[in-house]
Amino acid sequence: MVTPAHGTGPTLVGRDRETRRLDELVDAARAGRGGSLVLGGEAGIGKSALLAHAVRAASGFRVLRAFGAEFEQELPYSALHQLCAPLLDRVAGLPDRRRDALHVAFGLAEGTPQPFQVGLAVLELVTAVGGEQPVLCVVDDAQWLDAASSQTMAFLARRVAADPVAVLLGLRLPATTEELTGLPRLAVAGLGDQDAKTLLAARYPFPLDDRVRDRLVAEADGNPLALLELPRAGGFALPAASSVPSRIEDGFRARLAGLPADARLLLTIACADPTGDPGLLWPAADALGVEVRTASAAAAATGLVEFAARIRFCHPLARSAVYRAAPDDVRRAAHGALAGATDPRTAPDRRAWHRAQACAGPDEDVAVDLERRASRARARGGVAAAAAFLERSVALSLDARRRTERTLTAARTCVEAGATGRAADLLATLDDAGLEEVHRARADLLRGRIAFTRPGDNDGPALTVSAARRLSTLDPDRARDCFLDALEMSLVVGRAGHVVDEVLRAARASAPAPSSPDLLEALITLAERGFRASVPLLREALHAEGSPLWSRRPALASMISIELWDSDTYCAIGERLLEEGRESGSPLLLRLAFAQQVYEAVFAGDLGRALAATAEEEAVADATGEPPLVHHRLHLAAMRGHRGEVRRLFREATTADTGQVTNVHWTAALLHNGLADYPAALAAARAATEHGDIFLTGAALPELVEAAVTCGEPVVAERALEALTERTGATGTAIGQGVTAYSRGLVTGAEDDYREAVDRLADVTFRHYLGRAHLVYGEWLRRKGRRVDCLRELRAAHELFAAAGAEAFARRAAGELRAAGHRVQRRSAQAYETLTMQQVAVARLVASGATSNEVATQLFLSKRTVDAHLRTIFRKLGVTSRRQLKDHPDLER
Repeated sequence: MVTPAHGTGPTLVGRDRETRRLDELVDAARAGRGGSLVLGGEAGIGKSALLAHAVRAASGFRVLRAFGAEFEQELPYSALHQLCAPLLDRVAGLPDRRRDALHVAFGLAEGTPQPFQVGLAVLELVTAVGGEQPVLCVVDDAQWLDAASSQTMAFLARRVAADPVAVLLGLRLPATTEELTGLPRLAVAGLGDQDAKTLLAARYPFPLDDRVRDRLVAEADGNPLALLELPRAGGFALPAASSVPSRIEDGFRARLAGLPADARLLLTIACADPTGDPGLLWPAADALGVEVRTASAAAAATGLVEFAARIRFCHPLARSAVYRAAPDDVRRAAHGALAGATDPRTAPDRRAWHRAQACAGPDEDVAVDLERRASRARARGGVAAAAAFLERSVALSLDARRRTERTLTAARTCVEAGATGRAADLLATLDDAGLEEVHRARADLLRGRIAFTRPGDNDGPALTVSAARRLSTLDPDRARDCFLDALEMSLVVGRAGHVVDEVLRAARASAPAPSSPDLLEALITLAERGFRASVPLLREALHAEGSPLWSRRPALASMISIELWDSDTYCAIGERLLEEGRESGSPLLLRLAFAQQVYEAVFAGDLGRALAATAEEEAVADATGEPPLVHHRLHLAAMRGHRGEVRRLFREATTADTGQVTNVHWTAALLHNGLADYPAALAAARAATEHGDIFLTGAALPELVEAAVTCGEPVVAERALEALTERTGATGTAIGQGVTAYSRGLVTGAEDDYREAVDRLADVTFRHYLGRAHLVYGEWLRRKGRRVDCLRELRAAHELFAAAGAEAFARRAAGELRAAGHRVQRRSAQAYETLTMQQVAVARLVASGATSNEVATQLFLSKRTVDAHLRTIFRKLGVTSRRQLKDHPDLER
């Protein structure tokens, strides 16, 4: 696809648009404005040539390179190790946690790597080099990156905007690399006919018959590699029905014709080793009796491979073509020789994998080795690799019972790796009729987890209940846990009242009796005897000594504390989750903690803290390759009165099938009550409460009372008040009784109820409810014509809501004040209104005394990005120093 150019390397034909985009990216990085780009296109379309152009354009850059390998994509961090190998001498200078994370990820130390610590370590390594000279990271065949490397590359690519770093990835399409979704893309299309003819003439300067040339151009269909390879394969026929990649592979295979057997065997060994390490190739070839000198010369003469410091094939399709062209026994021999040449101490995973590929049939010794490797891979964070090893161990198993055990273990690992389709396929190979009861239970549990991940599949709880019943006599404690798993599944999908009832009925009928009251017993009591009987049991389960519920089932613990109207425990759970998450490095705990902090901060009236926690949750999500959680962002937008953002997030929540539909409707009711759109609030509150879902209904009842009263639906309001009173009367908390008091005041119109609400809520953590009590009391007083009294209540409500950023409720209070003849002054903008969410997080952390390095670590940014944010923050807030930022009233922590 090239024509010679003097002095600057080859010139690409028909690629002006693409090279211009690459040149812009490189020039921006040279100027300190980093960025990334994914080049996407079919095999042979010219992605590698474009990446080579970028390398030539990056004069003065430090170039870091990696290549995805089809045969290595299950080994965690293998591609990342290639990229970072030239920088390993700098790893010792990293902070301890990041240094240790990289050592574990690269197999240099035992342990479990933390993906976001690995990402931070790579970010720090690359940006540190960028402080000395610009950096270009080039990754070809990104479709074959192992998942851990792909995730880290995406993490790096999204965080170099303020650094002299460019990240380029070549991606063969179609590809399913979810980790790279969202990165800027450049589609590389086929060449037009005229450009194709120009390229053909440059490669084959001898005259071609016009009909032959036209047929070559038509057969290549704009694919440059096909255009250059087809003549080698005698491509003078009409276009074939097969795909362009397969025809290109045919061309590569044609080069094997006439090669000596030793040369073909050497090429097969080179194909089977994705590392390109001569230290493996030559010993393996020697073990198979290959005469290396003559075989390598013959193989190199084909142009398929280059034997140098690293063995490189001319194109990934060439590697695939040669490997597939080899007979099965030759491929097995190649893998066996590579296994023998691989050091079992430094690369036990690759050695085990080569041994497995060398097997012609079942081999228990190799199957056991694969099991051991799976455990090691899992410990290094390579769940996908563990699944691949276990799947292969199943195929090599001789003993029927061990094959069943391995099948179940492999299926479980596939579920953990997100490969639920592969897990389902593995489970389908089991003969359920011949399984022992414990194995049937495990299979049902896995099928339940698979169903839970599939949109529209509601079989998860039922399958988990089936497993629990099977385990009732075999493992009573595990059986009770399974019933709780089924219940938690039902709650997470939100509108699950009847499913929850079915699970609890099954638990009452089948669950073994506990040695002492536990959470399952408390939930059964709640369903059968109501709140007053169950509250002591729920509290005991929530605060169990030695094994607190929050550490085992944090989502369920949070829901129980909400149902008990226990805001203090809810906040304590959030703090413990955050502490445990930071200590353990668990992304799941950290994200739950930050999401919970958002809810807590929103109701406490600290919008800046809510924005900062949202930014931190998004940072952890991004670092682990997951989409941000939705519901806390939805709630934050609702409290701010941002109707458009709520609608967008509502669609995101329902489209993504993220569950907790009741939670979404509660949030909508909160929004519409704030906006004084009471009919919409009534509809949403009814939807939130009509199913009576455990742990999801209670918080929405006050919204239903207010909307129903205002819409003239007294019966609806009275029933909602009765349900709310049952809950809060049993729990006896100040916040529950205060909210019930102002809800009762809305129904009865008794001033004593409003006064009780204000008194009870005066000292609670969740100041939002105090603002609501002042607001509804002030509205009642204004309707009674008591202007002086109503102004006192409405001003208190307006001040609370305005300071909290609860804009809709603040506007509602301001409207009432104006209706009472009081002039409402326009307030000055607060810090959180002028800064982005991430800038709020940076500002609050710096205000608390954190250094730029500490902020970078916590928000998974480069130090240079943090400093760029700080310059913007100083300008927007009109401050010039960190000390002034620390003293800024809107940023107090």
